[in-house]
Amino acid sequence: MSLPTRLLPTTVVGSYPQPDWLVDRAMLSKSVPRTRMQAMWRLPLEHLEAAQDDATVVAIRDMERAGIDIVTDGEIRRESYSNRFATALDGVDADNPAIITARTGQQTPVPRVVGNLRRSRPVELRDMEFLRKNTDRAAKITLPGPFTMSQQAKDEHYKDDEALAMAFAEAVNAEAHDLQRAGADVIQLDEPWVRNNPELARRHAVKAINRALEGITVPTVVHLCFGYAAVVPGSTKPAGYSFLAELADSAAEQISIEAAQPRLDLGVLKDLSGKKIMLGVLDLGDPEIESVAIVAERIRNGLKHVPAERLVVAPDCGMKYMPRATAFGKLKAMCDAAAKVRQEISG
Repeated sequence: MSLPTRLLPTTVVGSYPQPDWLVDRAMLSKSVPRTRMQAMWRLPLEHLEAAQDDATVVAIRDMERAGIDIVTDGEIRRESYSNRFATALDGVDADNPAIITARTGQQTPVPRVVGNLRRSRPVELRDMEFLRKNTDRAAKITLPGPFTMSQQAKDEHYKDDEALAMAFAEAVNAEAHDLQRAGADVIQLDEPWVRNNPELARRHAVKAINRALEGITVPTVVHLCFGYAAVVPGSTKPAGYSFLAELADSAAEQISIEAAQPRLDLGVLKDLSGKKIMLGVLDLGDPEIESVAIVAERIRNGLKHVPAERLVVAPDCGMKYMPRATAFGKLKAMCDAAAKVRQEISG
């Protein structure tokens, strides 16, 4: 497939709600797991893959019905955006996690890095092959970014932040090449943790991102956000990114930002004039489905700072924590709003 050539193409950040018959959503809502959370799945292992396939088709069809131009597999097979890939690498002990205590006092189990990180097998290859077989639209697949994974693990082997991030980057790069060969039209890295530790990110995050994307020839995206709306309330989200302009030096073609819920000052985009911007125009913290008029105005605000040729329209973040009907309604409003603004531009 080739990417859509029309202005203001629509896409999703990655995840879509998993059905209640597939996952225990009450358990899912408590955290964004770093280690495996097998108890989240409602089906026994012998039926799980087939059930995940069925739910993936549902997600793809919802995106197509809503009008999304660049679809994903909804990340239906994942317990979180990052843990499935990170825990599949050699050198990671996910069965005997370390406990990290946040400043808030919240304790989170994280995988321990106990040896050289190595990707001994593809992790998301079947996901991409399945997506490619089940849609004739442009298809995007997402991977956790190397810096973020390095921040979500306890390093007991490298004892060096940069070495750890670069080892993750090498594994991501090998995976990305397999995904490109399997028909990915776009590959996205999720790097939300660059804003949590911007000082460390300035030292080596872009270097790690560039290593992860080395040799990839399809369009690439780096996604930043302030956290899932279901987990991080909008009232606690900052009005600006502590690490954004630095991504001008990254190899990624596009930068994806959360802008609707935090009411982001889009003036910051001037620092990324060489990049396409995947602009978040759906507030996932709002349980109401936005009107087409509201979303269209958010797109127009983006166009004050980014020409239409460089703007991709998307939700703020992944949608996995939302009710499915709400997620679909928001995507439909977004696609209708993009069509409305597109018509205004073309006259």
